[in-house]
Amino acid sequence: MADKTHYTELGLVNTRDIFKKAVSGGYAIPAYNFNNMEQLQAIIHASIETNSPVIIQVSNGARNYANATMLRWMAKGAVEMAREMGSQVPICLHLDHGDSFELCRACIDSGFSSVMIDGSHLPYEENVALTRKVVEYAHQFDVTVEGELGVLAGIEDEVQSEHSTYTQPDEVEDFVKKTGVDSLAISIGTSHGAYKFKLAEGEEVPPLRFDILKEIEQRIPGFPIVLHGASSVVQSYVQLINQYGGHLDGAVGVPEEQLRQAAASAVCKINIDSDGRLAMTAKVREYLANNAEEFDPRKYLGAARSELIALMKHKNETVLGSAGKA
Repeated sequence: MADKTHYTELGLVNTRDIFKKAVSGGYAIPAYNFNNMEQLQAIIHASIETNSPVIIQVSNGARNYANATMLRWMAKGAVEMAREMGSQVPICLHLDHGDSFELCRACIDSGFSSVMIDGSHLPYEENVALTRKVVEYAHQFDVTVEGELGVLAGIEDEVQSEHSTYTQPDEVEDFVKKTGVDSLAISIGTSHGAYKFKLAEGEEVPPLRFDILKEIEQRIPGFPIVLHGASSVVQSYVQLINQYGGHLDGAVGVPEEQLRQAAASAVCKINIDSDGRLAMTAKVREYLANNAEEFDPRKYLGAARSELIALMKHKNETVLGSAGKA
């Protein structure tokens, strides 16, 4: 992309102020992934209806799917739509799981207000060096940077890992100091995708490692912490999908009360992607099964969008605590 666009030209904000308020206020900012228009419309509607700040985020896979230029103008369109609806909710455009300096730079140059550089799969010193390089570039343009320590299991777009590695609390101070990151994604037991835990019959979902979170909080007090892989995998959607021809056996996520507990502490950004995918898929399947003669995408995607708005409003109000904080 030859021409550079600064995020302020698109009406976006970075994460600095909204994170500061979230840390002191005991809530988390929702970070919703989107790939298409209906998802983005739902995110903006839900944010306006709950008066919540919001992070709209895209993975590299979403960027390839939707086209980088299209995404930039969709983000601007989302801001304009919110303002026309009379809302001033802060909107941040974030790169989720950037895996290279080049990708982060391209996103910064095209108007992203925040980027994540995920070097968690690299040896520690290489992660530090890569993250530092991104921070030095991003901060020239007042773009905020999220780093990651610890590895989440599961699959999300092109990000996949067989095993999780909990974040080592004794590394966080050194990492934050050496890299200059603005926020830190940690691994305390969440994971990517709809199959977060392999459970035996009657087995409970293992609790998040709040002991690790507490120690990290003590080591870097007031520093913004991020949770990835934090969808709850709403069971009513799983059942609907299965009822109408889908096959999602054993899909479970992180209980919402655990996420609320995390949001009340230093966690100030919680990523939600799989729940949105499940909600849309469930409603599309249900609609088409019950309206066999219908072939207008607006009908079944409209039903999916309405469900997504309801889901996100619920997350903002009862899980993240971000409602009314804009």
